[in-house]
Amino acid sequence: MPLFKVTQQPKFFEFVVLMAMIISMVALSIDAMLPALPNIAADLGVTRINDSQYVISILFAGMAIGQMIFGPMSDSVGRKYAINVGFAVFIVGCLVSLLAETFTMMLIGRFLQGFGAAGPRVVSIALVRDRYEGREMARVMSFVMTIFILVPIVAPALGQAILMFSDWRGIFWMFLVLSFIALSWFNLRQPETLLVENRIRFSIKQVLSDIKYICVIPAAMGYTIATGIIFGAFLGYLSSSQQIFQQQYHLGNQFVIYFGILAASLGLASLLNAQLVMRFGMRRLSHGATFFIVVLSVPFYFLAQHYSGSPPLWQVMAYLLAVFFFVGILFGNLNALAMEPLGSVAGLGAAVVGSLSTLISVALGVIIANAYNGTILPLVSGFALLSIGCLMVMGWTEIMSAKALKAPVKI
Repeated sequence: MPLFKVTQQPKFFEFVVLMAMIISMVALSIDAMLPALPNIAADLGVTRINDSQYVISILFAGMAIGQMIFGPMSDSVGRKYAINVGFAVFIVGCLVSLLAETFTMMLIGRFLQGFGAAGPRVVSIALVRDRYEGREMARVMSFVMTIFILVPIVAPALGQAILMFSDWRGIFWMFLVLSFIALSWFNLRQPETLLVENRIRFSIKQVLSDIKYICVIPAAMGYTIATGIIFGAFLGYLSSSQQIFQQQYHLGNQFVIYFGILAASLGLASLLNAQLVMRFGMRRLSHGATFFIVVLSVPFYFLAQHYSGSPPLWQVMAYLLAVFFFVGILFGNLNALAMEPLGSVAGLGAAVVGSLSTLISVALGVIIANAYNGTILPLVSGFALLSIGCLMVMGWTEIMSAKALKAPVKI
């Protein structure tokens, strides 16, 4: 049951900010940790430097599994209950990591954080779907993502600031405080959006039947796979960014500034997308953005090879700023495209879309990040190859969707 009885929906602006804050716990849990990775590795006895990346990737693994639990839960007992349970697990994970004395215990805590964060992340998307659909949903998600992207701009700086006055454990204290604030705001202001009469009685048979229903919808599966592919390249960047900027380019504490600048490019794209999607539509924007990532990445790979994998920093920043702008266009649109036909099973639909895309991205992102060899070549080749793959999957999706509807392909 929800902690508080709330009946009036918050106004548009408050709703967007609240949803963004809830979803942003994921981004905060990732990006605030980046400056602390060398400290954690040193304190907990990590010997292979690339292994510190697992502090990031294990959170995504937990989130992928958690989404399959919280999605059906939200369809059965309501959105608020599922989000509250997710926050509770997230808080437990924070405590385990905070008290960790071994790297294994740290990874267990991070897995629990990801598992718990899956509740707020996936259920909040279903909550948005309860209130909006189509291009209007894409507009709302773009505004949410704009605020969401602001978190990576400041999160590494917050982590770096905490390290100036405390050790890395202080970052987990920050997670605990902010999670309690978000949980309190949510329960005080957001009413339940899934009416009792619209809830689905939980049963394994019904869940499996609904998953089968989702999996045979070409648009849902195709855009989910496309999301996972392109986010795999971005996860490769997240996992290796600290090594690229602090070790390869020797930026030290200035790493947080460069990371924030790149995050701002994503935020700007999401903000503009809220306007562009109403004019051009989700499919056209998604195709165009992915095409430009290919056009940018393939030539830059050969340019990077010319510099033995370490081109001047200004060239790297120019490349990443442009690529992340188009990635920002993709994030809101691909997710909305995958969710669009799933209104009747929005909770489980968000779970399947989120879980499958995250599992794909974790597998691809770990490959890219672990290939880091002191150069940016693995990262750039990852963006080049995966954006080409994303284009191919989107093309296949629209062909299959058109066949299913017995209509010509419309892009």
